[in-house]
Amino acid sequence: MSLTHKALRFLRYPVIGKRNFHLSPSLCEFWIRDEKGGYSGKHEELPPLTKRIPQGFKELKEEIELYKKELYEDFFWLNTPLIVRPGEIDIIWKFGKESSLDTWVTSSDSDHNEGFSKCELMLTKDGNGLFSGELNKRVPKDGKIARAGYCNMKTKTFRKSFKRQKYLDWTAYNVLNMKVRGDGRSYFLNIGNKGYFDLSWNDMYHYPLYTRGGPYWQIVRIPFSKFFLSSRGRIQDKQFAIDLSKISSFSITMADKVDGPFSLEIEYIGLENDPYHRESFAYEMYQLDGNIAAS
Repeated sequence: MSLTHKALRFLRYPVIGKRNFHLSPSLCEFWIRDEKGGYSGKHEELPPLTKRIPQGFKELKEEIELYKKELYEDFFWLNTPLIVRPGEIDIIWKFGKESSLDTWVTSSDSDHNEGFSKCELMLTKDGNGLFSGELNKRVPKDGKIARAGYCNMKTKTFRKSFKRQKYLDWTAYNVLNMKVRGDGRSYFLNIGNKGYFDLSWNDMYHYPLYTRGGPYWQIVRIPFSKFFLSSRGRIQDKQFAIDLSKISSFSITMADKVDGPFSLEIEYIGLENDPYHRESFAYEMYQLDGNIAAS
């Protein structure tokens, strides 16, 4: 056994009762940073090595097939220009089949033992998506949680082959278009704009969705210039227009501070290019002196 192998073996299997200085990760595996910083509190134990190896080869085969598909699509789309006609709606997400629900994941405060709200996303008999549940502002008596009451439906992480991050490119559009049927309550539309560095992992753009209620559908048209920036739920003093070339997620949140059931029926979520909308960013910002406000 070489000196290098002895050193690696010592780092992986340290002597009990002695402090060891680790120069490298103890496991020779790929490591992905936990973006939630351990907030989820879920620590799953790895299955035995005899099960991980066959599963790894199975995933490798799937990733190679996905990579081949990406190469074909990249070659095809590079030679096919994107044509966006003014006034036409390009549907991004539409329900109708059970498989369409696989794109989304729901969560609420009760999933993290931080409240008692519950929600679900299901299909109606007409094939539309129904985001429903019950909002509960009751705060758990643990001495830590101060506020409660939220439910959320969000797209799953967009991935390319070999678990690489994928972003949606919406630069050809300037308006979000949705067909919904609500219950008269207010929701929040959220667009993730996660960047490469951890400082921007929690960047999110929001805009309220006001529903009318009743039996009639409503067409919602919201320009992207109206969305405002927040991070970790706090509206930022410095506002920037959303980067439409790096859309990392889309979600709808119910948190209007009113206890009771809610229901939002969705037929489609699409994009539109409105040539008459010339606004680049709706929120005027001022450069103030450093001793007045943060610059």
